[in-house]
Amino acid sequence: MSIEEKPSLQELYHYGIKRRSGRYPWGSGDDPYQHGSEDYLNRVEELKKQGLSDDDIAKSFGQSSTEYRMAYRTANNERKRLEIEKIKSLKEKGYSNYKIGEMMGISESSVRSKIDPHSVARLEVAKNTADFLKKQMEEKKYIDVGKDVERELNISRGQLDEALYLLKAEGYVEHEVYLDQMTNPGKQTTYKVLCPAGTELKDVRNNVSDIQSVTDYTSGDNGQTYHKRFVYPKSMDSSRLQIRYAEDGGIEKDGIIELRRGVDDLSLGNSRYAQVRILVDNDRYLKGVAVYSDDMPDGVDVVFNTNKTKDVPMRKVLKEIKSDPDNPFGSSIKDIEQGGQYYYKDKNGKEQLGLINKRSDEGDWSDWSNNLPSQFLSKQPLSLAKRQLNLDIDAKKAEYDEICSLTNPTVKKKLLEDFADGCDSSAVHLKAAALPRQQYHVIIPITSLKDTEVYAPNYKDGEQVALIRYPHGGTFEIPILTVNNKHATAKKLLGTDIVDAVGINSKVAERLSGADFDGDTVMVIPTGGKINIKSSKPLEGLEGFDPKLAYATTEKDGAYYNSAGQKIKVMRNTGNEMGRISNLITDMTLKGAAPEELARAVKHSMVVIDAEKHKLDYKQSEIDNNIKQLRETYQRTYDPETGEYSGGASTLISRAKSQQSVLKRQGIAKINMKDMRDQDMYDPNKPEGSLVYKKADDLYYPEMATDKNNPGLKGYRLANGKKVMYDPEDKDAVAYYRPVKTVDESTGKVKYTNSTGELEYRVAARTQKSTKMAETDDARTLISDYNTPMERLYADYANKMKYLANEARKTIVTTGEIKYNASANQTYSKEVESLLTKLNEAQKNSPRERQAQALANSEVNAKMRDNPDLKKNKEELKKLKQQALERNRAVVGASRKQIEITDQEWEAIQAGAISKTKLKDILNYADMDVVRSKAMPRASVSLSKAQMKSLQAKYNTGRYTTQQLADFYGVSASTIHDLLNGKE
Repeated sequence: MSIEEKPSLQELYHYGIKRRSGRYPWGSGDDPYQHGSEDYLNRVEELKKQGLSDDDIAKSFGQSSTEYRMAYRTANNERKRLEIEKIKSLKEKGYSNYKIGEMMGISESSVRSKIDPHSVARLEVAKNTADFLKKQMEEKKYIDVGKDVERELNISRGQLDEALYLLKAEGYVEHEVYLDQMTNPGKQTTYKVLCPAGTELKDVRNNVSDIQSVTDYTSGDNGQTYHKRFVYPKSMDSSRLQIRYAEDGGIEKDGIIELRRGVDDLSLGNSRYAQVRILVDNDRYLKGVAVYSDDMPDGVDVVFNTNKTKDVPMRKVLKEIKSDPDNPFGSSIKDIEQGGQYYYKDKNGKEQLGLINKRSDEGDWSDWSNNLPSQFLSKQPLSLAKRQLNLDIDAKKAEYDEICSLTNPTVKKKLLEDFADGCDSSAVHLKAAALPRQQYHVIIPITSLKDTEVYAPNYKDGEQVALIRYPHGGTFEIPILTVNNKHATAKKLLGTDIVDAVGINSKVAERLSGADFDGDTVMVIPTGGKINIKSSKPLEGLEGFDPKLAYATTEKDGAYYNSAGQKIKVMRNTGNEMGRISNLITDMTLKGAAPEELARAVKHSMVVIDAEKHKLDYKQSEIDNNIKQLRETYQRTYDPETGEYSGGASTLISRAKSQQSVLKRQGIAKINMKDMRDQDMYDPNKPEGSLVYKKADDLYYPEMATDKNNPGLKGYRLANGKKVMYDPEDKDAVAYYRPVKTVDESTGKVKYTNSTGELEYRVAARTQKSTKMAETDDARTLISDYNTPMERLYADYANKMKYLANEARKTIVTTGEIKYNASANQTYSKEVESLLTKLNEAQKNSPRERQAQALANSEVNAKMRDNPDLKKNKEELKKLKQQALERNRAVVGASRKQIEITDQEWEAIQAGAISKTKLKDILNYADMDVVRSKAMPRASVSLSKAQMKSLQAKYNTGRYTTQQLADFYGVSASTIHDLLNGKE
């Protein structure tokens, strides 16, 4: 049809929809087509056949192009719902899918796909979201429904827009409000605000403080339901629980929680295993790795396996909850969006909270860093350590050269800064390049596996793999096992495509320094060929040793007593104690300690690692194993400067991360260069390109003194060591002893006296913590007197990392600035505006983040006041702080979103369309991995559409392991996992 033959817009009808209100739900006018979405769609299709464009059709309906697209989408979804209702009705009458398809004029496969539960659920997202927003409107006057809200709700923008369209059809109104940017005069931010019916624009403008967010809610099922990000857990009655004690085989699966299949409130979702917490009887909880079982005792839905004996009552096996409504388990769990909690509908159709609270889920462990820690590699052959460290050095050199080749100087500087920081970190942590196909896995018990076998679908059937658990004691803790992926029980329990779990029996777990199955992990490394992992037979002194039995305690009235009836000190600082014993074992190994000596140290480490969790008497273990003598023998170091001996870490491997106090610093570090701007900070004794720091202005202070007999007095320590004390309520005394600071201009020496100058106080300096490796310019200064080859190898590695870091910083200084291109700014005006808008949104998060930090700080301080012991438990305090921060970020709407740079925006940046200052700000908020990929594009691993179809078909058969599929398509097992889960 020619343009001339098209009907004029005046000849076209306008349309509405039955049982709807609001402004043009399907269109406008009072014409014959008033019978709902089907008539609307039929008319649209009729007009399209006549050759009209979407814009013409939109105008004919009295709609904007956006309103038209949303009306068409909503009508199309309503048509699909009607089709589903018709299919269900016909199926209730007994018709087959084939016959229904014949009656409706569609294929049998279309009938199946239309009533697929996932397809039906997707159609309901907009309606469910609209219902959720209506409920929110009952509590909140105005709701922000603008940019990125859909991300917080975990749905698509199209789904949110459709929900808003439905609400507007019911009378709700949406207004755009423009507010001045506080830090960017002349610029405004647009807010899209959902309001009750009848709300005028001026009402919103005059009450902008009433605009609230919905970011404290999210959807864990892509818009089907909405809930608070964290809900206090629901409790399970203990009548549904059975404890499988050690005598009945629980010791072989210690830490495993077995679940009955098909129980709605005990669902793992799409996972086959997960580290979970389950609240029991409102005051106790289960902690472990949950799996489904097909062999459950009658009358119970949960079986918990423990190494405890039957004389321990159930309530003593379970853990006691914390008196914290925000964190009853004392450990963070995932929120609803991440799948940590979930809702289901009971038999009456009422929504209920499930009992499962996930801490880690299937697939989470595969994201862990795979670099080789020095505590493992330093105990392996020198040749293997040298190879992996050199690979890391070569990779860093290649990365440096690649960054230096970039043409955008601002991006180049940012990447060089990150590179230098990474090299400095590598020098301290001494982690080498990963071995081929190594990966962390959580361990699951398969009791019928042999002591020499492992079920590991990510690896080839029949190949050998080494298992390493951290903290790592030595080669005697490394089992070399043969992969058996044909094991029927393991295949049934875990499937053939698990990405981050392996099955072993309890004897293998025992060799892994007494690992249990409540979430312990191992690094799996394939051996053979050039990869020869050293493994030695178990130490004789460790055979049959069970730390949880040897140093068990009993609880009475909240205190714990050892077998002799003595009250013990419960461990509160596992991280520190494990660090100390791990360093001792490393130093002993490098210095050639005898096997019986190593056995003593490793025994103690096995006690320490479980002491806090199982309330073990670790102090008695320290005495029994004579750890003091081992420290004196292998960690006593002579200091030639002081002429004294000291203890602690004594080899470079253990010293690298050892704490070192340095004078308090102020401001940001500067790059040490002869022609640096701050000449007074230049240090000729340090390498060019290294970091130098300014001393804090409040570095020095008069040393305070106390009097135990008179705690109400205050005082100072005099230069001669004596104390002077005074009553802080005595105004004359306060004035007399008031410290006065003087600085010698020639030497810079600081002196403190009292107000009259009669008394000179002792001067102290404030310090801060660093590490020995970070503070030395030459790693060889940390080598022990033994001067072992392994220490020299790691010293060389650390020095090369330090050298590359310094070179990167020197390059930063000599790299020029980006030239702003006004012409490019005009050419890419849309991209520039988009980037600046994203920057503004990111910067607006800063005050919210500060507010969240302040609220979290206040919350944690209050909890520490109520529970002073928290200060002693650094690990628990760290978890508490993180949970409080995440919770308060949600409360104040601190999004922590990074700026996403599109390909077109990257073109604008490369063309100089963004000023240097703005680009620096953008990069500070950007995902630098994305920036790096755009600046240094690399080929991504992917499969063709045909290969993906073939992969999916093979996967669906259930006959292939992940590794078999990886071998077939020539990619890694993790790539196969990502492809199957839509991550590539």
